[in-house]
Amino acid sequence: MLKRVKQPYDAFLVLDVEATCVAGAGFDYPNEIIEWPVVLLRWKDKDIKGKARELQVVDEFRSFVRPTWRPQLSQFCSALTGITQEQVDGAPSFPEVLDHFRSFLEKHELIDPESGRRLTRFCFCTDGPHDIRDFVIPIPPWLTWDIVDVRRVVGEWHAFSTPDPDGGANRRPVGAFPLPRRVSLSIPRQLHALGLEPFEGRQHSGIDDTRNIARLVIELARRGWKLEPNTPINPNRRWPWMGKRGRVLEEYYP
Repeated sequence: MLKRVKQPYDAFLVLDVEATCVAGAGFDYPNEIIEWPVVLLRWKDKDIKGKARELQVVDEFRSFVRPTWRPQLSQFCSALTGITQEQVDGAPSFPEVLDHFRSFLEKHELIDPESGRRLTRFCFCTDGPHDIRDFVIPIPPWLTWDIVDVRRVVGEWHAFSTPDPDGGANRRPVGAFPLPRRVSLSIPRQLHALGLEPFEGRQHSGIDDTRNIARLVIELARRGWKLEPNTPINPNRRWPWMGKRGRVLEEYYP
């Protein structure tokens, strides 16, 4: 019988964005989001003490996004993500997508329509820290809380579940800092580590990546893992290419 643990959050928004990219560029390239997919998870069995282990998919949100700084997608980007030029040309801009997504949050009573304040405890879940920390510029108020880095959580679970050669004598308690060294796991490797079926869909498709990350979150909850933020977000982070309100400086050429 798998244990139920007290879970501090009531809902989870699983997110895996796709963004403009060129071959060989790192995270200091001014990537523009071109797909914003989210899977909303809620507890199915949370009791009055806050204990739960069954998460279920409640709804999905997906929109392509029209880039404005470099509106023409590179061949590398289209091949990687499967997103076509026609799809982004006909899509709303990122501020418009965020407005639509805010309506999604309001519909599910996650934020107040008037003030935007949170009505329930929810957090975002991503594969690594990059999707929100490096790509969302500027960061709206309802996204400024810390996030659950699912890759890191799976790594913690894997380290905790794998026997140590010394019998665990030097193992740190779960959640202690600094965290033990571990291999960074891709989404397919995370699925394998948790004994789940292989990746479903197309890798680097935002919505397919998001759905598979949601599978990981659901499985971690089922195994009795406490789901809470583990990665800080700095809404005031600056990049070399950044002008006012996150706009790309005209003189910046990567």
